[in-house]
Amino acid sequence: MDKTGQMHRLGRRGFLGSALAFGTLGVTAPAWGQAIDPTTGQQILGQSQGGAAPDLGTYQLDPNADSRRNISSFRGQDWRPYFPSLQHGAILVDVTSRALHYWSEDEATYRLFPSSIPITEELTRRGRTEIVRKAQSPTWTPTPSMRERNPSLPVQVKGGAPENPLGPYALYLTWPAYLIHGTHDTRKIGRKSSDGCYGLYNEHITELFGLAGVGTQVLIM
Repeated sequence: MDKTGQMHRLGRRGFLGSALAFGTLGVTAPAWGQAIDPTTGQQILGQSQGGAAPDLGTYQLDPNADSRRNISSFRGQDWRPYFPSLQHGAILVDVTSRALHYWSEDEATYRLFPSSIPITEELTRRGRTEIVRKAQSPTWTPTPSMRERNPSLPVQVKGGAPENPLGPYALYLTWPAYLIHGTHDTRKIGRKSSDGCYGLYNEHITELFGLAGVGTQVLIM
């Protein structure tokens, strides 16, 4: 290797070493601004314009516990290992891959959407449930625990308001306060960023809202 090639290699190594040391290649870079996320009450690190997607890593919730970027590493699934039948349709929420799967009752329609997931395992509820209600422009009512963490949260926010984090549609489950909903802040998709709900891009919740009905079976695993 000639002298120029050696200098190039050393320069690249030096750059990578510096980048890793200062966090410029990951999501744990120093914060340029600080704010509180209205949904989780958690500190937001970094800067990024709201609605920008996919984010490149300057915005991260709980970066010490979760260094993944805004990408869900998911793959297609077959419904048979998870449901005895497709009666009323089926939704599988895979927490590990951060993805939501939908199958129609006649098996003619299958959809796979990236999803946000709860921040911690304690906030994650797994098991079988179903859709019991659907709402357009859903009203957001922060839970008591959310308001305890962040007393500045409102008691309730009307649907359609800019500060409402539920997006244009919501699917309510048998478990109180657990929803599948949209989000105007697309930086949260593919991340640990909720108090227990599962968020989708607004265009995806719009599609799912039209496909899934009351009675659709849901498995969160």
